[in-house]
Formats: sequence, C-alpha cells, structure tokens
Amino acid sequence: MESKLATSADAPPRPHVVLVASPGAGHLNPMAELARRLVARLGLAATLVTFTGLSAAGTDAHSAAALSSLRDAGVDTAVLPAAPLEGLPAGARVETALFELIARSVPRLRALLRDIGSAAPLAALVPDFFAAAVLPLAAELGVPGYLFFPVSLCVLSFVRRAVELNDGAAPGEYRELPDALRLPGGVSLRREDYADGFQSSKEPLYAQLIEEGRRYRAADGILVNTFYEMEPGNVEELRQVAEQGTFPPAYPVGPFVRSSCGEDAASPCIEWLDRQPTGSVVYVSFGSAGTLSVEQTAELAAGLEDGGHRFLWVVRMPSLDGEHSDLGKTRADDESDPLAWLPEGFLDRTSCRGLAVASWAPQVRVLSHPATAVFVSHCGWNSALESVASGVPMVAWPLRAEQRVNAAVLSEKAGAALRPRAARADGLIGREEVAAAVRELMEGEKGRAVRRRTGDLRQAADVAWAPEGSSRRAMEEVAGRWKAAAFGGRARGAMVM
Repeated sequence: MESKLATSADAPPRPHVVLVASPGAGHLNPMAELARRLVARLGLAATLVTFTGLSAAGTDAHSAAALSSLRDAGVDTAVLPAAPLEGLPAGARVETALFELIARSVPRLRALLRDIGSAAPLAALVPDFFAAAVLPLAAELGVPGYLFFPVSLCVLSFVRRAVELNDGAAPGEYRELPDALRLPGGVSLRREDYADGFQSSKEPLYAQLIEEGRRYRAADGILVNTFYEMEPGNVEELRQVAEQGTFPPAYPVGPFVRSSCGEDAASPCIEWLDRQPTGSVVYVSFGSAGTLSVEQTAELAAGLEDGGHRFLWVVRMPSLDGEHSDLGKTRADDESDPLAWLPEGFLDRTSCRGLAVASWAPQVRVLSHPATAVFVSHCGWNSALESVASGVPMVAWPLRAEQRVNAAVLSEKAGAALRPRAARADGLIGREEVAAAVRELMEGEKGRAVRRRTGDLRQAADVAWAPEGSSRRAMEEVAGRWKAAAFGGRARGAMVM
C-alpha cells in the first residue's frame, strides 16, 4: 500500500488521528478539510486513508490532487490497494460494492493502523458514514472510534429513526418506513423524498443500510458536517437522545468547505462572470455525478431562456436510462460534447446573457463571485454548504441519494432555498416551473426572504469556526478527549455545543 508517514526527530510525536474516507469526492473533500484543521488548529497529527477498487467511484485525478494538497498541509495519506470483489450478485448497486470493498479491506487497514501506532500514540479512528465496518478496529486497538458524517444532521436523524423502527424485527426481516415521516426541527418527508435505498424494505440495499446504521451505535461519537444555526432542531433532538444513552452523541463541527485554491486560476467561467453586473447571474450545476434526462435537459434550457436572467450552466451528458447519476447509461461515446444535446438554437438565442460550459466549473470560485446571485443545485450537502458559505440562495433540485432529504432541510427549515415541484407524475420539472422558481428567487417576496436568510446563515457559518464558535468548541472538546485517550484513559463523550 502507498503511504506517507512523517514525524519530526526534534519533537515528541503528536497524538495521531486516522481518518478513513470511503470512495468519492463528496466523502473525501470534507474529511480532508477536517484533517487539515486537526493538524493546523488542534495540535494533532492525522493520516487520511482512502480506497481503490471501484471503477465508478475510485481514486480519480481529483482525489489524487486532493491527497497531494493534504500532504502539502502536513497531513499524511495512505491509499489502500484494491480488495477483491468476487462473489457480488450480478447487477449489485454501487453502494453494495462499496460496503463490501470496505469490509474486505479491514485486514489491510488493521496493518496500517499498527504501523502508524508504532511511530506515534494513536488518538482516534474516524471512519466516514459508509465505513462503519471498521469501527471494531478502534475497540481492538483501545482507542476512541468516532464516525464522520459528511451530510446533514437531518439525514442522521432519518437513519436513526429507520434503525429504531427495525429494532425487534424478526431475523432477516425488515419493516417498511411509513409513507410520511416528521423529523426534528419541523422537517416533513414524504416517501418519495426518502434517501435512496430506504423507499422499499424489499430491496437488498435497505437491509444493508439498516445494518450499517446499527453499526453507528458502536461509535463513541459522530462528527457531522453542519453547524448549529443550520439545523438547531436536529441538534437539540440528538442531544436528548445522547443523554438517554440510546445513540452516540452527535457533534456539529462544520461547515467544512473546500478551498478555491485548488481550482484553476484562469477560467472562462470566471472571465465571463467578471463582465456581468453584481448579483445578476443564475448558476446551474448538478454536481460531479448528477445527470438529467434528455427531455429534462430541454425543459431546463427552455426555462432558463424564458426566465430572462443571465445564467452560467454546467452541462453534463444526459442520461439515456432515466437515472440521475453518471453511474447510469449516458451516450456510448463518452467523448461527445454535452452541449450538442441542448435544444437547437438555444446557445445562439441566449449568447448575449448566458454561458453554457461542458461538464465542469470552478464551483467555489463561481459561488463566491459577486456576480453570482442564485444557485440551481442538486442539493448535495457539499454544494449546499458551499452555497451557504458564499451567501447564495438555492433553487433546490434534488436528484438522488440523500439529496431529497437535504432539499427538505434547505427549503422547509433552513430557509436557504426554494423548491420547484414537478407538475408531472414522472417527476419532470417543466419549463414554467423552472422559470417561475428563478424569477421568484431573483425578484419575488419569497425570494427576498430566502436571500436575507441565506445572508444570516453565511454570517453564522463564518463564526462557527471562529475561536469561540460553536463548531470550533465542539471539535476542541472532542480533540481533548482524543489527546487524553492517546496518553491513557478514554471516555464516551457528552454532546457539546
């Protein structure tokens, strides 16, 4: 396995935290930022461990660049070699393969942990929410085991409720979630808003997710990439649960937002934004893996054209099988130009006020640009926090995974987004809904309230990691427990704010 472990001969080794990130940029990026802060601000050493072996979500060029930047920041890294994945059922979902990859990598991770522990006192093991299968290694080595949850507290509450509902079920059987679920903080979910894999107990993934959620109970605590003002109701509810001893304490320690330093200094997107008036541009992007159908792409284009506002649209290849992920089938020719799938004449008709770019844009720089006013977003939690940290309100357009839960948090409780509702049973959002949502957020009374609320959240996000900020204090409390554990004596924490 590839690793880099550096210590100074002139100083005693710092207590060492090992973080384990499951494959995928959405998991790696916030955990990398956590690792940076542990080293730079909290006096700990850290190694971030990643996996290879999944073609759709393995360590790609982006992940390699992220790991390189970590090493420059004094964070050690290790990449475990691919574990064999023979024996998976035909057509197994990527989540199933991911759980198996991690479970089968435990022996290699155990060896790495022993190697690190021989050079420095181990302080904690911190896997992310898809890697709870490695938590027993913490108990085996006698160190605290904490989970890192890169998504919202609301999603954590949802998983906890699903696990509780299935407590007491007969072996091998799993109970359905109700058709409607009310979560702490006033967030209401309908079945169609449930995270992928939770919508039917008959699906194999449902059982796997419930079992993964049960593993969370073995953690000494859960670090969540959020901050108090974003989800106060969920913070209070999980505080009460922790006091009852039925679930590990949850610590809101975010927001962890990637820096723009790794993004290209020169970009046509930024050059174009520089020529636009302040607060005039609608930014449209569905993340690194989100895709739309051919029909939905055409409706979105028509809505942007009819909306009348300037826009910057990151266009990805459309899906041909109805899946909202690039794990589904797109064009056979992956080198095809996604702009070729836009409606005929669209680029010419909107050239005076719009820019469409293929596949990628420097998102952090785009969101922080003065010209950017609104973000049409898939509601991936990393993107949502990047938007909030820049004070940019969202049109919530979730596609897959836990994004629908996030959209409910952002629109119903946090007040940072408006959510258009599909007019058709198949979920397609028509051009009228697109145009109306953009106009409301740019011009309307509801939009004004959302813009004001997003500005308030931006200020709260700025303060969260200030010296007396709530997230900083929570993380310092946990880091203090880790340091104590590294030099003898560990205790299960109490939730702090």
